[in-house]
Amino acid sequence: MQINDVINAILFEIEREADSDDGMGRPPLGMKATTIRLSMDTIRRIEAQVGNRQLAKFIREAVERELRRREDEQKL
Repeated sequence: MQINDVINAILFEIEREADSDDGMGRPPLGMKATTIRLSMDTIRRIEAQVGNRQLAKFIREAVERELRRREDEQKL
């Protein structure tokens, strides 16, 4: 097992617990943590456009746009 896999599993557990609805802590975000693999070049290109603190937001918005585009295509 690679160290990255262990770290990803630990982060997933932390995020999953933090997103619970037990009345403590922050309210649920309605999102599920997931891991994607992007090339370093792709990450650098995204960060050049939006900065390194907006990477996740950029990816969420890009995925939503692509889903809407494909769903609109299916309606035709």
